[in-house]
This record gives sequence, structure tokens and C-alpha cells, in this order.
Amino acid sequence: MDNLRTMIYEVTGRIARITLNRPARGNGITMDMPRELAACVERANLDPAVHVIALAGNGTGFCGGYDLIDSAESLNFEHQSKSDLPSGSPADPLVQMQNHIPGQVWDPVIDYQGMSRNVKGFMSLFHSDKPVVCKVHGFCVAGGTDMALCSDLLVIADDAKIGYPPARVWGSPTTSIWFHRIGLEKSKRLLFTGDCLSGKEAREWGLAIESAPPEQLDERFEILLERIARMPINQLVMMKLLLNQSVSQQGLHTTQILGTVFDGITRHTQEGYAFQQRAAEAGFKQAVRERDEPFGDFGMSSFKG
Repeated sequence: MDNLRTMIYEVTGRIARITLNRPARGNGITMDMPRELAACVERANLDPAVHVIALAGNGTGFCGGYDLIDSAESLNFEHQSKSDLPSGSPADPLVQMQNHIPGQVWDPVIDYQGMSRNVKGFMSLFHSDKPVVCKVHGFCVAGGTDMALCSDLLVIADDAKIGYPPARVWGSPTTSIWFHRIGLEKSKRLLFTGDCLSGKEAREWGLAIESAPPEQLDERFEILLERIARMPINQLVMMKLLLNQSVSQQGLHTTQILGTVFDGITRHTQEGYAFQQRAAEAGFKQAVRERDEPFGDFGMSSFKG
């Protein structure tokens, strides 16, 4: 797959490797990324040589969430615009930009139409025929958690930071899968505060299947991949279908609709507009600093009081 802009796809033996590849922007999510992700997952599912999919990120962290430098600071999506979309398409970043201008009439359906397509891209990991194992190092926050949690298994560095700080302002988890990964009480603990977990805590809370010191993360990741890759493909597909049915029966799809609608609402509340305007004045990083410093966890900290 030579036309990818946001990730790398390669196959080594029985493992298809999808690597997010925007390291200069913290592997920030663009409108292209979920679509390319789904295409890579489909490629792996159709490849008879592939037994398991490995998801990882290049650079200092797995994924810092949506690339909001342009959208939060100036509502400028022009560099992400795709010329192959019909004029006025809700998936066109320019249409989304115009729908987020403070003081203008907001159409929540346009917002939902755009974001729901991203959810479908992330959920390609969940719906993949073959198992997906995600490796997290550094940071995995905000929209980055959508990809990590939609994967089947998570292997994380002890010192990584994972969570959804936009629960404090300007965001709602669109894939809404926290409850299905760690249960109701723990999900409330994180989303009522926007607090994050360290890699060790993610394993203790049941979010990650394994954590490891940073220098051992690759080794532990590869060991798990190799063990899964020994299984016949037909067995892996059946085991994943069997286990995923219980999550579907719990109403995940319905909750995702609500979470995606709420995500749009959070950007159009008084607090949401104030956050965007502060980002436009002082820069997105400064707005995030002011959001997180009262909680004591700006940057890589997972302080929780």
C-alpha cells in the first residue's frame, strides 16, 4: 500500500504491521487516518498469509489524539481537505470547519456525519476478522484511545500515559468503549475527572493485558504476537466473533451514536467555545496546559490527587 499518508503497512511472516506515522505531530489523527486504518485492516483480513495484526506508532508516543493545532487555534482545516469528495460533503474538513465557527448556526447532524465515519474507521479494528494487538509507548490520550481500546489486546509501557483528558472540556469518547474494557465504576472514575492511567495502572485496572518496562516493551509485544500467530486463522476468527458478540449485545453501537453526538455538543457549549477561543489566542498547547494544570497532570504525568 504505497499511497498511505498517515501510516505504514507491511507484512512480516504471519503478522500484518500497521504503524501510525506522523511522529512530528504526535501521530495526531487527521480525517485521512481512520480511512487509511480501515483500508489496512481490510488488506490484512484478505491476506491469507496474515494471522494477526500489530498496531503501533512511530515517534515519542502512540497517539496524542486528534491533530487540533489548526482546528483549535484557527479553525483551519484547509490542508486536510480532500478533492475527491463531493462538494458540500460532511466528510470534507472545510465543511466541518464552517460548522464550528462560534456565533454561526451549528448543524449537529453535519458534525455527527463527519465524526461517525471516523468511529467506523476506528471500529474496523474491533470488527476485524483477525485479532489486533496494540502496543502503546509514551502517550495515548484523547482520540488515540479510540484506536487502542478498539484493538483486542493492549500491551503498554509501564511509564506510558493513557486516558481521555478531553472529558474535562471539548470532547466525549466517540467509540464509547471504556465501559466494555474496564467496567462502569472505573470508567466513571476516569471520565468524571479526565484523569489518566500510567501503563502499570492500565494493567492493574484490566485495560491492558500486559505492561513492561520501556526497554522490554517490544520484546513482550512480539512474544504475544508470535503466540497468536501460531493459531489457525479459522480458529482466531471464530474466537474473536464469539467473544465480540457479548459486547455487541451490551449495546455498544447505540452508545457510540450517543457518544458521537455528545462529542459534537461539547465543542458547542459555552465552555467548549471558550476553550477554542483561548487556543486561538494563546495556542492549543497553552489552552491544554490551563485545562490540565489545576488537576496536576499536564504533560506526561498521570497524577490523580
